[in-house]
Amino acid sequence: MPEIRNFTLNFGPQHPAAHGVLRLVLEMDGEIIERADPHIGLLHRATEKLAESKPYNQSIGYMDRLDYVSMMCNEHGYVLAIEKLLGIEPPLRAQYVRVMFDEITRILNHLMWLGAHGLDIGAMTVFLYCFREREDLMDCYEAVSGTRMHATYYRPGGVYRDLPERMPQHLAAQGRTGRDLERLNADRQGSLLDFIEAFTERFPARIDEYEILLTENRIWKQRTVGIGVVTPERAVELGFSGPMLRGSGVEWDLRKKQPYEVYDQVDFDIPVGVNGDCYDRYLVRVEEMRQSNRIVRQCVDWLRANPGPVMLEDHKLTAPSREAMKEDMEALIHHFKLFTEGYCTPRGEAYAAVEHPKGEFGVYLVSDGANKPYRLKVRAPGFAHLAAINELIHGHMLADVVAIIGTMDIVFGEIDR
Repeated sequence: MPEIRNFTLNFGPQHPAAHGVLRLVLEMDGEIIERADPHIGLLHRATEKLAESKPYNQSIGYMDRLDYVSMMCNEHGYVLAIEKLLGIEPPLRAQYVRVMFDEITRILNHLMWLGAHGLDIGAMTVFLYCFREREDLMDCYEAVSGTRMHATYYRPGGVYRDLPERMPQHLAAQGRTGRDLERLNADRQGSLLDFIEAFTERFPARIDEYEILLTENRIWKQRTVGIGVVTPERAVELGFSGPMLRGSGVEWDLRKKQPYEVYDQVDFDIPVGVNGDCYDRYLVRVEEMRQSNRIVRQCVDWLRANPGPVMLEDHKLTAPSREAMKEDMEALIHHFKLFTEGYCTPRGEAYAAVEHPKGEFGVYLVSDGANKPYRLKVRAPGFAHLAAINELIHGHMLADVVAIIGTMDIVFGEIDR
């Protein structure tokens, strides 16, 4: 018999399955993992420190870059914390717009997760399918904010601007026939709401396609069933949240338990798992996409029927319109002061948490009465999940490491901050 010896293996940070730049130092007994030590700090953005040197309204763009797959949800936590300090509430229409884009962001996140997780475990087709739908939702981001990823769309007091009345069109290009152009622009003849509504109608059938590829696929089940099991009690003790917690059978969702914005006005269900393994967490996230689709559809219907302002009129906090700024000296002064000094918040502290696609994303702000935070601390959901990686991986094979990292839905921007 050959002698099996223990050895230390470096997994990542260049490994394609080490999402972001995760470096794991694995102590192996042959093919079995005895210990996993995650090394972080390779993607440190200094977001919390940078935010303490800038006016409040100039740090919103930094939040997008934390978890760069769930951009608007990060902004939401930060903006809610500022609103809590200031004691303001955005107009109702702005709250519905925020909820709609939170759920669009949840779908975007889960599509990215499903495609990448499938690719890690060896399922190539689902990756291509998921990116087909992501493309449409990225166009929604671009339509409202002018950019496809780091939107900076949420602002204290509402959102940057109302939903556009016309969707941008695809243009003729080399190799694109007239029929192709017609098909690409079929859903783009109306407003953004029309485009989103058309998406919500076809999306459930697309989720069915993902499930046909994976849910009963025996290779998929062999790679995920019984892998990385977490009991409900242990999931709570470890500080899990989001699908990692619900996959273990704990029905905890901030949108239901501590409703913010208008989540108490929309109808949706919380999917929960039974076994707490990678397969259950997959099922939870797939069902979450269906529920998010329901919420988006309800928001579209409400927004159609209820026009109104999407920003507070207090120009100490919100920018005046471009027209007003060019005609009225007072508006010009407001604009200048807002974009150079920002605004001061009352002394105190505030914590605001949102049900981010990955779990509870919280922002803790301490104000000393100045125009920039005295302290800012981000509660990143992925950090608690990564901290438990040794416990989840222990006793599994090397190939299962990839499945477990994938099921955690880790993005390093928010973990390293």
